[in-house]
Amino acid sequence: MTVVSPRIEASWLEVLRPQFEAPYFAKLKEFLIAERQQYVCYPKGSDIFAAFDRTPFDKVKVVILGQDPYHEPEQAHGLCFSVRQGVAVPPSLVNIIKEINSDLGTQIPLTCGDLSHWADQGVLLLNATLTVRAHQAGSHQHHGWEQFTDAAIQALNQYRQGIVFLLWGSFAISKAQFIDRTKHYVLTAPHPSPLSAYRGFFGCRHFSQCNAILMKEGKEPIRWEEIG
Repeated sequence: MTVVSPRIEASWLEVLRPQFEAPYFAKLKEFLIAERQQYVCYPKGSDIFAAFDRTPFDKVKVVILGQDPYHEPEQAHGLCFSVRQGVAVPPSLVNIIKEINSDLGTQIPLTCGDLSHWADQGVLLLNATLTVRAHQAGSHQHHGWEQFTDAAIQALNQYRQGIVFLLWGSFAISKAQFIDRTKHYVLTAPHPSPLSAYRGFFGCRHFSQCNAILMKEGKEPIRWEEIG
């Protein structure tokens, strides 16, 4: 398996080139090759860097952080929280859609879960760990992916201005340490999981708040209702 996709978007490749060339990434690549030889892993190789491919570095307006890709068949396709058309919508994403409908007065069906249109509008849908072993959540954590994705967040923080970071749950909120709030915006809430959504994710109104910030920054708001 080739870990560094030749199709990774050019502006991200330029920013992340030092990571691809670092010793830890060589070890990560060896780990992933060994995993693929023994186990089914998600997403498929060509989708590992989908979040970067769909949302170029200079086009990022919003960042949503997840932790792991989905670990069941047909679910993961490289965008956090997203599933392709025709795949059953996971519970956390159902709750995200419920909050959008409540916040914005939309009527997005709870059967739609493809967030690719968000990515195309400038929403970086980034998991901290970009791969996972089938049926085993967290199985590829602590092998180097976090260092790679932390570097991506730090690059956005350093070289860009006025990005809105939507951090849901304690893991995502921990990444706020990399974000300069004098340059960027950070909105936090409990995770949309059924275990925690009722502790404050429902009613957080992050989607309308995010669009208000973007418009204040002179940027086009996100059309959150565009879910495939």
